[in-house]
Amino acid sequence: MMTPNWNRLFRKIHYWGALLISLPTLIIITTGIILHLKKNIDWIQPPTRDSNINDQLTISFDNILSTATKAENANIKNWNDIARLDVRPDIGIVKVKAKNNWEVQIDTYTGNIVQVAYRRSDIIEDIHDGSWFHKNFKNWLFLPAGIFLLILWITGVYMIFLPYIVKSNKKKLKNKFN
Repeated sequence: MMTPNWNRLFRKIHYWGALLISLPTLIIITTGIILHLKKNIDWIQPPTRDSNINDQLTISFDNILSTATKAENANIKNWNDIARLDVRPDIGIVKVKAKNNWEVQIDTYTGNIVQVAYRRSDIIEDIHDGSWFHKNFKNWLFLPAGIFLLILWITGVYMIFLPYIVKSNKKKLKNKFN
C-alpha cells in the first residue's frame, strides 16, 4: 500500500480550499472589522445617550409604545413594528429597535425621547454570519467556510514546520551514523 504524500495533499487542500472560501472569508473579515469598530463609529451603531438616572423605572410598556410612535423615522404604529426592547436600568434608558432598523432611545424616568437614529450594526452582523443573503447561508456556506479556514490554518502550520522537522530528522540520522 502506497503511503500518502502529505505535503502534496496539503498543498492541494490549500489551493482549492482557499479558492472555495475566498469570498465568504472576505465578507467575514471585512464585516468583522466593521463590527469591531461599532462602538467607535456612530454611523454603525448609535451611541447610548445619557438620561436622568434614577433608581426607579417609572415608564410603563404602554408609555414606551406611545413614546416610540412619536419618532417618525422609526415608523412604529404598534408592537408588531418593534423588533426588540433593550432596557438599561443602570443608565435609565430603554432602546426600542424597530423592524426597519431605526432605534428610539427613551429616558426611563421622564419618558422623553433621547435619540432617534438608524442602526446599521444589525444588518452588518447579518451579513457577517451570512443570514442576510439567505436564512440557510449561515450554516450551509459560512460555517463550512469557517471550518475549512481552520483546516487551512492547521495544514499551513504543518507546511511551515515540515522543513524544520525534516532537517532535524536528517541531523539526528547523520549523528546516529557518525
